[in-house]
Amino acid sequence: MLSKKLGRLTAVVPLKFGRALAALAIATGLMTAGSAQAQTRPLRKVTIAVGSQVVNASYPWLTLPIALGYWRDAGYDVQVIGVSGSTQGMQQVAAGDIEFAEANSTGLIQANTESHVALRGIMGNGVVDWGLAVKDGGPIRSIKDLKGKRIGIVSFATGGMALLKSMLRSNGMTDADVQIIAVGGGGPALDALNNDRVQALMFWQSALTGFENVGAKLRVFHDPRWSSMPDFTLVTLQKTIDKDPAMVEAIVRGAAEATLFAWTNPDCARKIHWAHFPSTKPTGAAPDTVARWDLNLLDAQLDTLHAAYQMNGGKLIGAMDVNAYSRFQDFMFDEKQITTKVPPAQLLIDKPGFIEAVNHFDHQAVINDAKTCKGS
Repeated sequence: MLSKKLGRLTAVVPLKFGRALAALAIATGLMTAGSAQAQTRPLRKVTIAVGSQVVNASYPWLTLPIALGYWRDAGYDVQVIGVSGSTQGMQQVAAGDIEFAEANSTGLIQANTESHVALRGIMGNGVVDWGLAVKDGGPIRSIKDLKGKRIGIVSFATGGMALLKSMLRSNGMTDADVQIIAVGGGGPALDALNNDRVQALMFWQSALTGFENVGAKLRVFHDPRWSSMPDFTLVTLQKTIDKDPAMVEAIVRGAAEATLFAWTNPDCARKIHWAHFPSTKPTGAAPDTVARWDLNLLDAQLDTLHAAYQMNGGKLIGAMDVNAYSRFQDFMFDEKQITTKVPPAQLLIDKPGFIEAVNHFDHQAVINDAKTCKGS
């Protein structure tokens, strides 16, 4: 949960969507859309934090606009930085260090209800697809079997903490009945499970898919309520919206274009990501194997992007249904993750026609570019 007084930080299951789209007619650290070619005018620097220290091919709406030049062409030099969790990203936004954060909706709601920080959702990018994974065939056969056990999570700053605690409560436990351990992401997290340092892992679906890519056999527990509620949401401060609405619109438009590109041709999106961010390419296996691994990750993320698109009306990329955010706020209040509620519309950008303007780009041109894999 965001602190009451936010200060400056001292540290900083897959489907294909080709047919559906026809009907629609960074490793850890820094990625940048810096000027690869001479610019006729200075680019405005913008930073987006994502709550993961592994910014790989599974974040196409954040990385493809850099690789394809969508944001550069709009006049922005965008950096995407990986941080340890949604809370840290939102803290940096609240402190004025950066402009945007890709955050769990748990953090967006807590910022408004508990910390009274005027963060606003500006683009919906997923539904809650977190799961609690244990070794398939092992002794843990139900969530209740985890009493007295250790559960690993990427960090204590992630929005998944609230989901984990609610899952425990739904099964007659509290976080006092287990030991929650920050295990990081990727290999270190899976190593903790394989070596019994933890007996379960609480992660989002693309991360769980990554574990399965390298041979993990998992049994995953889900809360059925979560799939009808929003998760990943791009956020910024209300004062940023007031000060520079054109910049906010341009950033979301580039992300929407990239989403459509990735939906149309996921494997092309993977190839472009590798070409522009080679340090994020998996290693340790044959080329066709690592390509399949990253495509599995990307497909898992595209599943949740598409689920959010459908949940939010199925017409406009990045739309946010206030009723979905209201459901999640009610869920968090009932689960005692928040102590008060705000009018649900307060959580989201209040700018008539915003998402329609965001979607005002040549969809067919993006689809054609993706089909021909332009930019690879």
